[in-house]
Amino acid sequence: MDSSELKTEVSITPRDRAKEIIHIESDALNGLADSLDESFDTAVTEIMKCHGRVVVSGVGKSGIIGRKIAATFLSTGIPALFLHPTEGVHGDLGAILPDDVVILISNSGETSEILSLMPGIRAIGAKVIAITGRPGSSLANNSDLVLPCRIEREADPHNMIPTSSTAAQLALGDALALVVMERRGLSRDDLARRHPAGSIGKRLTLKVSDIMTSAPQDPRVRNNETFRESLFELTAKRLGAVSVVDEDGKLMGIITDGDIKRFLEIHEKEKRSIDQLMETNVNDIMIVNPKRITACTQAYDALTFMEKHQISQIPVVDNGGKVVGMLRLLDLVKAGL
Repeated sequence: MDSSELKTEVSITPRDRAKEIIHIESDALNGLADSLDESFDTAVTEIMKCHGRVVVSGVGKSGIIGRKIAATFLSTGIPALFLHPTEGVHGDLGAILPDDVVILISNSGETSEILSLMPGIRAIGAKVIAITGRPGSSLANNSDLVLPCRIEREADPHNMIPTSSTAAQLALGDALALVVMERRGLSRDDLARRHPAGSIGKRLTLKVSDIMTSAPQDPRVRNNETFRESLFELTAKRLGAVSVVDEDGKLMGIITDGDIKRFLEIHEKEKRSIDQLMETNVNDIMIVNPKRITACTQAYDALTFMEKHQISQIPVVDNGGKVVGMLRLLDLVKAGL
């Protein structure tokens, strides 16, 4: 059965119906991607050379999408604002300047509130880009550039509720903002300045040095010490691992809780004495040349690295390889990453 067809059986489950709806909207997005033409390239160029702002307007569900598109432009470093069309014709058109690019959103292209903005925008002299599902509509015919946003059908049974159309509008707006961002070379540091708070801000700004456990609280032993000292350090510091360092403080190995358990199992099998156990050199227990990370690494990158390698603890070193701390996966999770 094609995803655009709707089942009429009473026995269909809510989950199956939800899958149909999602497939319909997914098909709309795939169709949008396949239909992009040179008009998208032109729109990117117009926004890139814009000396003013990107002003977005729409009414109803398209207005909600318009607010999101304007917010996305802002978050990627493009000056933008949302203009409600009704407020616009009652004085707020003063927010539009001649150097602005105005994006008008209307699936039908015949939305009266949107069309009523056109004479005022023309008088101001701003460039107009239309996002519409009907390239032959009044909105399209009166715009400088048209970004077609056609869909086969809405996702509701009556083909009336804005669903597939708004999903396509949002995706097209996101694509515009992100392509412009990439063309302008916006760096991670640029994003960090615009997202200082919340989970995005933490991912962009927090470094390993902000979260790690530093000396003297981080557990470490010298490579000439014994299992006794490593066990004491592990128990006292409670971080689940101990860094093994040479006389200059450079990382040589790591001993984790798991290594301790495996070592004790071997001791049990081989029937070693307690003295033999305790006096075993840490070199015989540690993981040699373990994974490590630097204090200046972004905390989110550290999280990704540790998850990829399934590491719960990792030594933190400076550029010379000296241990400066210990980082736990738990610490990253607690930090909200």
